[in-house]
Amino acid sequence: MEKIGLIAGNKKFPIIFSQAASLKDYYIVAIAIKKETSPVLKRFVDKIYWLRLDEFSRIFEIFKKEGITNVVMAGQISPRRLFSKEIDKDAKLKKILSGIKDKKADTIFTAIAQELKAYGLRLLDSTIFLKGLMPKKGALTRNVPDFYVWEDVHFGMNLAKAIADLDIGQAVAVKNKAIVAVEALEGTDNLIKRSGKVCGAGITIVKVSKPKQDMRFDIPVVGLNTVRSLIKANARCLAIEAGKTLFIDKEKSVKLADKKGIAIVAV
Repeated sequence: MEKIGLIAGNKKFPIIFSQAASLKDYYIVAIAIKKETSPVLKRFVDKIYWLRLDEFSRIFEIFKKEGITNVVMAGQISPRRLFSKEIDKDAKLKKILSGIKDKKADTIFTAIAQELKAYGLRLLDSTIFLKGLMPKKGALTRNVPDFYVWEDVHFGMNLAKAIADLDIGQAVAVKNKAIVAVEALEGTDNLIKRSGKVCGAGITIVKVSKPKQDMRFDIPVVGLNTVRSLIKANARCLAIEAGKTLFIDKEKSVKLADKKGIAIVAV
């Protein structure tokens, strides 16, 4: 069996990736991050190593020992940990982060990809086995946006692309063609919660990829947690970029959205 290395962050993306890779007969060696990666992941990989964030340097020796050359990064690390003392405890990680021009997502992940390459490791497209989970254009729910919500969708799409191009975030919250909130380091779920508090019911969330999206990392992902956040915020619509957004647990998510009167569209 061909081996593949997995650097697994939080939420369900690493699990979904592992299930898909297993179906392709890959032997999966996972690096799981303590306090981030779901313990459930161990059921879907062939071997798993649990590391603290301050043990980042061990990734290279583990993959070398396991004979890994191809690696995928799936799932996020909580942004607050970028500002923790853990970073200073690992010399290699500290060197990478202190040597980059800024702390934008693309800057950080590109630097990590370059470090992996220096050790003979090739970082692959994280959706390599998951293309079927990226919806094509159209309404995904039975609920469809009305004229005014569609206006918010198109208004938000252009602005979301602009902030994504600046690597600020990949989502915006819109209501009546006003920008309610812009995603930054906190992530989409927190953006939704924040925008719901700012203006109450009726927001539309627009989530896109970057204009020059590197599919190896930081791809837009939505799922059941996204829909639950939309419900709590009394949102009207979620618009995602067709063919560029990974939709995890799509069937359950769409069913729940329809039940709660929320429209989900791929644009």
